[in-house]
Amino acid sequence: MIDPQTVASDRNHRRAFLRDGSLGIGTLALAWLLQQEQAAAVPKGVSKTPLKFDLLPKQPHFAPKAKAMISLFQHGGPSHMDLTDPKPELTRLDGTDYPGDIAYSFVNEASKKLMGTRWKFEKHGQCGMELSELLPETAGIADDICLIRSMHTGANGHEVSIRYFHGGIPGVLGRPHLASWLLYGLGSETQDLPAYMVLTDPGGHPVDGVNNWSSGFMPPLYQGTVIRPQEPRILNLDPPAHLRGEPQRQNLDLLQALNLGHAERFPGHTDLEARIASYELAARMQTAAREALDISQETKATHDMYGLDNEITREYGTRCLIARRLVERGVRFVQLFLAGQPWDNHSSLGTALPAICKRTDKPAAALVKDLKQRGMLDEVIVHWGGEIGRLPVTQNQGGPEKHGRDHNGQGFSIWLAGGGIRGGMVHGATDEFGHKAIENVVTPNDFQATLLRQFGLDWNQLSFPHNGQTQILTAGRPARVTSEILHSPPQVAAD
Repeated sequence: MIDPQTVASDRNHRRAFLRDGSLGIGTLALAWLLQQEQAAAVPKGVSKTPLKFDLLPKQPHFAPKAKAMISLFQHGGPSHMDLTDPKPELTRLDGTDYPGDIAYSFVNEASKKLMGTRWKFEKHGQCGMELSELLPETAGIADDICLIRSMHTGANGHEVSIRYFHGGIPGVLGRPHLASWLLYGLGSETQDLPAYMVLTDPGGHPVDGVNNWSSGFMPPLYQGTVIRPQEPRILNLDPPAHLRGEPQRQNLDLLQALNLGHAERFPGHTDLEARIASYELAARMQTAAREALDISQETKATHDMYGLDNEITREYGTRCLIARRLVERGVRFVQLFLAGQPWDNHSSLGTALPAICKRTDKPAAALVKDLKQRGMLDEVIVHWGGEIGRLPVTQNQGGPEKHGRDHNGQGFSIWLAGGGIRGGMVHGATDEFGHKAIENVVTPNDFQATLLRQFGLDWNQLSFPHNGQTQILTAGRPARVTSEILHSPPQVAAD
């Protein structure tokens, strides 16, 4: 029989045990949990606790309106003048020259010829929100969403604007994601699942790859945990047959004894305390993760609502449904990505844009409907949008059937729903051509400040020490809470 105290005297023996013991703990879960040992900082005003409790819920600055968020990020830049921002003057002047200056990303294919939309817009909902015929399902939730038509990054590139949305500074790598700041400031509502989960596309990673869910200069504890885009979504989740049940329990007990013995020899190592707790937590994930990802428990009506009965919408609909199940079980932030940048319609706009709309429109709308019917939309924010929009002029790539639109970060649309965001409203506007945001302009920093506020956090007070400096999400850039889109500002929490 192994003497735990004897084995604990040799760190190499412990490592060999962890390497070769084959406890059946999912590698994804274990990687996330072991990162806890590196988390040392805590938000301002939050008392320091042992690291193994670092993701327990923390007190926000204000009484929060939202507890979780699902971001449906649309890489590439959806064409707002064809989807969410009707421009009759643009269509009327189709084929004529744009009267102003335009910055092109692809100068060799540039054109000043205006290109009106070929799709019809109609008013929807009691609010009368005008949306394109390409978004019939989104039209059905018009009264639940806040459509922001005045987003502005000031840059036309993909990566520069993606990093602005996610990390607070245009184009800068190494910044923590918005979700990382939420986890750092609020902790997790669940101790059985990672608090920040990423659902990637079977076709591959989005543009800018793993930078999309990086924790930057924060400990890896706060980065996104990627769930595989196909079954099994977590590898090695089940223990080997010969270790299931009591054998696994005995192995975990032995491991705990080894770790505790080691901790007694090296007191004050709180990273080891985190590691001890992590194995128990990983074991709990064997049950919690399996149950959360099992959509067979949902009704046929729910499957049909998300489009799982249709080959075109099935995959994205499945991930949207999983996202709802995750936040339902306490996950703080879930983000869905598409492979590459399918909204980057430089050519063949007439076929490419309807195709990506057909794939994503129904599942996205179903997510909002489902959250609402379950009474969850009040506390869960849903975000839909890309990093940029498109230009109002033609990008020449052959005949008219090949025409597309170039990048445009000067003005574009996103929408939000739930979590105290006002539904059935349009905020901001672009000019008559859809080129520049001219009314109630909203930057990614404003977007971030507003979201943090809904979670009960003041973006100016939530700080993290890095390289001798105090860092905040917006990095000192101008930002404001877009209070016009909120039902009411959060109240200061009682002491």
